[in-house]
This record gives sequence, structure tokens and C-alpha cells, in this order.
Amino acid sequence: MTEEYSAQWHDEPTDYAQIGKLPRFEAASANDDKLSAVSSSLNITAAAADPELLDLPWHIALEDWPAENLAALPRGISRHIVRFAHLGHSVIAIKETSEHVARHEYHMLRKLARLDVPCVEPVAVITGRTTLDGRPLNPVLVTRHLKFSMPYRALFSQMLRKDTLTRLIDAQALLMVRLHLIGFYWGDVSLSNTLFRRDAGAFAAYLVDAETGELYPDLSTGQREYDLEIARVNIAGELMDLLDGGLIEEKVDPVATSELIMDSYRRLWAELTEKESFELGERWRVGARIRRLNELGFDVEEYAIKTTQNGSTIQLQPKVVDAGHHQRRLLRLTGLDAQENQARRLLNDMDTFRADNNPDMDEEYSAHLWVSQVFEPIVRSIPRDLSGKLEPAEAVHEVLEHRWYMSEKQERHIPLAEAVMTYIDSILRHRRDEAAIMLNPDTGLLKILEVETEESRYGDEESIDEYPDVDD
Repeated sequence: MTEEYSAQWHDEPTDYAQIGKLPRFEAASANDDKLSAVSSSLNITAAAADPELLDLPWHIALEDWPAENLAALPRGISRHIVRFAHLGHSVIAIKETSEHVARHEYHMLRKLARLDVPCVEPVAVITGRTTLDGRPLNPVLVTRHLKFSMPYRALFSQMLRKDTLTRLIDAQALLMVRLHLIGFYWGDVSLSNTLFRRDAGAFAAYLVDAETGELYPDLSTGQREYDLEIARVNIAGELMDLLDGGLIEEKVDPVATSELIMDSYRRLWAELTEKESFELGERWRVGARIRRLNELGFDVEEYAIKTTQNGSTIQLQPKVVDAGHHQRRLLRLTGLDAQENQARRLLNDMDTFRADNNPDMDEEYSAHLWVSQVFEPIVRSIPRDLSGKLEPAEAVHEVLEHRWYMSEKQERHIPLAEAVMTYIDSILRHRRDEAAIMLNPDTGLLKILEVETEESRYGDEESIDEYPDVDD
């Protein structure tokens, strides 16, 4: 980059007490007449200086960027121009917008990340862009691409099945509940503004667009219901679009299906926040309620029990809930960082491993043995050319599920090594690379991105010799 286009780095805003939108006067629009037509340098606001950002052609309008800078990942629908680009060993998403919107969204994403909400990672806001002849260009927001994630349109091949739609909507509802619990009003809920990652047969949803969002101490019922109504209308429209394109079954009713998010959301919200009354002799229901919350992926950090005046009943209401119960337990025991459903599945196998081998063994020591004798051997057994197919936790989950299906079908104990080898040959080898960067994919390619039928996932397998790197 020439001296003329050197950069000025600025630290991220540190006004963490700021709850809602940034004041308008803090960031002018890129088209503001008061701005000079020629800028001598880029202005980069970021949490940390990343010199590789300077290697990108910021003097060129984003829609005209050369192909050698782009990583052509499947994109969702957006009102803005969005491109994916290589940045060192990672991929970033770049969105052209106004300066105020870029700074507000950056500000919101930083806050959501600190609150441990599933969302994309903000990298920088870049302003002061000009062409080589001095014409001003729009500012951009830079976020890091979420590895192994895809927009909903890229998840499936020729037909989006009804049960898969339900799982997507459930993931979207859970994301909305988590956002509303911390006081975040989204304002533009849709499948297009969400990225999805596989999570042990289900999906985990991540917020990808926060430009209309605002953070409050608490949300009113009206704010939550309005966000829910926006979700219902937007998702119905997206499903109609998929139906017109022949990407979902004709029997699927887009309006009725979109209304499932209302039911899923309200079920989750009630389980997490509603009071519950029961007789004194039914105190076991306190533990039952907490276990149900854990199954939903939430911890109960505090709860209130209030005895009524006649002393015959107890009212229970969880006060502070936080997502990630199984994630945190897995991380504490093994150091493995996985999605919530993946963590639940791995923990189940870990607990079974302990019960089968030494039920009196210390939990942490047993977890260490499970990692060294089950998790790591499975990951090491995957050939290098197939390692980009799935992230390790998802691959281990699928091996364990595959082993269970084999055992049920053949009515015998299946050694782990045998399950690994048949899984690699019959399933993994035929999967697309979910970590791969696809260069210039056409519509046809995007339509064949994913999803096998149950028949292809668990067809006939042949027994093989014990694989030397994996224990039974």
C-alpha cells in the first residue's frame, strides 16, 4: 500500500455502558457533504491492529474487487453489497454500508460477544476509502467468517424436508430467546440474517446482522412479541421463495411452518421464566425443573422459592439462566470446545465410558482417558484429505451415532475401530467439505451442497478388521 493510502488505527469504542444505538453525531455518513472528497488515509477502528487488512484493495468499490482477493463462499440474501475475502489464514466478510450503521453494528457485536451470545466476530470498521482518483467510497464493516457455518439456503440439496425446516426454526427460536434474555431487541429477525452450524444432528444458530438491533436492560412483552412477529413474517416470505424455487416439499405450508417459531419460542420462554407452584411434598420438582432447563442447554445460576401463606405450596421461578450447560461441563472436563448438542452427545458417551470401565474412577481422570482412548483416536483416523469435511466434534458425534445404528441393525457389539472405518468409507468420503472455500460456485453447485438421505447414511456396512489406531 502506498504512502497516500496509509492507515490510521483507532481502538474500539470503550463506552461499554452505552446500551442502545450509538449517537448519530459520533459517526457521519460516507456521503456527508461535509466530508472532504479526498481522504489521505484509511481510518480503521478495531480491537487489535491486523496489518494484513492493509493488503486488501480498499480503493476499489466492493462489487468490483478482483477475484484473487475473494473467497467465494455461499452468501445469504442481503440489502448491502457483501463479499468474502482471504485475510491471512482466515476468511472475512466485508459489508459496504454507511459509517453510522457500520459503527453501530460493530458496537453491538462486540457487546453481544462479551455477553457470550452466538454471533459473528467483528473485526473492524474502515472509513476514509477513496478511489485512486479521489472519489469517496462507502465505509465497510469487517467480520470474521464463522467456520463450518452456512446460510440456510446453502444447507440443503434439491429438497428441503419438513423435519429439517423444523430444526432450523427451533434453532432460530432458541437464538431469539437467548437474545431476549439479555435484553437485545433484534428488529430484523430472519433466516437470512442467521448462520447455521451443524450441532449433533440439529443446528446451532448465530446472529450475523445486528445493524437494527438495540440493547436494553430488559425487554417488554411488546418488544419481544414484535420481534417474534417480524420473525414470523420474514420466515414465511423466505419459505415462499424456497417453495417457488422448488427447494422445499410442495406439501409444506410456508405460513403455517413459519408460525412454528411462535410455538417453539413461547415453549422455551415459558420453561425458562415462568413461575411454577407445587405442594410441599413435591420438592423433587425443583430438581426436575432444573434438569429440564439443563436439557435445553441452560444453567440455573439462581432460583427463588417462595412458600405461600398457608404453607402448603411452593412457588419456584428461575431468576438467572445462562446457556451452555453441557458446553461448559465438556470444556471443564476435557478442554474441548463444542456446540451444545455436540457436547451433550460427547458427554453421554463419556459417562457411558466411565460406567463401563470404572464407575468409581474420578470424573476428571475418566474424562482424560476418554479423550485419549476415544476422541483423539477417531480424529487421528480420519485421512488428511477428508479432514475438512466436518469439524472434529461433529465427526466424532457422527461416528458414535453410526456405531449405534450399526449395533442396532446387526444386533451385536460393534468395535469402535470398525465403526470408524465403515463411517469413513460409506459416509464421510461422500460428504462435501464444510470447511472448504468454494471459488465462484454457480447456482447448480449451491443446490447440491448438502444432505444425504437416511438410507445413504446408514445403509449396509461390511465388517472390517480392527483399525490399529483406535481402541475398542
